[in-house]
Amino acid sequence: MSTKLLMTLSALFMAVLGAAASFLPQEIATHFGVQADSHAVLLLQIVGALYLGFAILNWMAKEVLIGGIYSRPLALGNFLHFAVVSIVLLKAIAAGFRAPEILVATAIYSFIAIGFGRVLFTSPRAKPS
Repeated sequence: MSTKLLMTLSALFMAVLGAAASFLPQEIATHFGVQADSHAVLLLQIVGALYLGFAILNWMAKEVLIGGIYSRPLALGNFLHFAVVSIVLLKAIAAGFRAPEILVATAIYSFIAIGFGRVLFTSPRAKPS
């Protein structure tokens, strides 16, 4: 998979999550059975802002050479985020969470984590001229 495609997919995925968490925090909390009090809503909106920030970072850097030593902080930050969330979601599934959205999120996060792992630990391919 090309790094441009990986960066675009991750940016779009995080933009959707960020917009949803920023603008629909009460609905998300209620859907997952969390009391939609002011603390939960505030936390979801803060998380939404984080996702939107990460999304725009990836969108703006999708043309940058990534891999090996090139843009290593960008690749490492993305890999860490997607890998840790994948592990957390896998632990949730092992603990009994079987909601379809959790299973889908686990698959997406794991796929993107593997992609960023490959980018982080391999050298970039030269573009044909």
